[in-house]
Amino acid sequence: MPADLNSPETLALLTRIAAALERLAPVASPHADFTAADAFVWQAAGRRLSPVPKVNRVEMSLLRGIDRVRDQLAENTGRFARGLPANNALLWGARGMGKSSLVKAVHAEINHARPAEARPLKLIEIHREDIETLPELMGLLRTDPHRFIVFCDDLSFDADDTSYKSLKAVLEGGIEGRPDNVIFYATSNRRHLLPRDMMENERSTAINPGEAVEEKVSLSDRFGLWLGFHKCSQDEYLDMVFGYVDHLGLEADREAIRAEALEWATTRGARSGRTAWQFIQDLAGRLGKAI
Repeated sequence: MPADLNSPETLALLTRIAAALERLAPVASPHADFTAADAFVWQAAGRRLSPVPKVNRVEMSLLRGIDRVRDQLAENTGRFARGLPANNALLWGARGMGKSSLVKAVHAEINHARPAEARPLKLIEIHREDIETLPELMGLLRTDPHRFIVFCDDLSFDADDTSYKSLKAVLEGGIEGRPDNVIFYATSNRRHLLPRDMMENERSTAINPGEAVEEKVSLSDRFGLWLGFHKCSQDEYLDMVFGYVDHLGLEADREAIRAEALEWATTRGARSGRTAWQFIQDLAGRLGKAI
């Protein structure tokens, strides 16, 4: 006998089936309001963009010891903002030398200098663990009249990680490719985005060592602009320290500041922009100066 569609048992079954289908259905990407802010964070779980009213950034003038890469990234970004050809950029190298700070500072400088009639350049941060959803983010941005920097901080991939394929396809290799109004910037401590021991292991066990890691290493080739950040000298480190001191108006004996700054770097085993800023926070706190 045919089932009674109005019976409580049948209705309960149909309700469960409908709920299961809703869970399986892809989450719709809501339309983003790009007038809400100039910077956003991609929330992959909800397929939405969260506006960032105030970006945590350092002024361009305070980024010392990276003049060459600063100028290169600023020039590349300026061309992109004007609708001219520009490259995806990989900022790689020493920790704490201002890679992510430079991306955010360049974004601010470009918008500050733009003509009044021009649309602002938008900055969108995507987290490393959400790279697999990058194609969906690109699809959301593709038809918008604004221009976007999609930025991933501390990008790298482990041995069993296949999410790099999503990035590779979006940057250049996919059918749609990167939208004309989007450029991708990433920072990493690794030039090739993969741990060296993994690359060497694959080479040593492969029949054709040259081809064993070609697919993964070629990911870096999708970045037309490679910007290297190297450890700074003592003079460059002190230049960073006193740049902050003068900018923030910290009043103390400069020889004492120099000695303390060098000791601070020695105890941490590194000289970098991050180390300089951490010292400045300590100094300002001891001087009772809010920053």
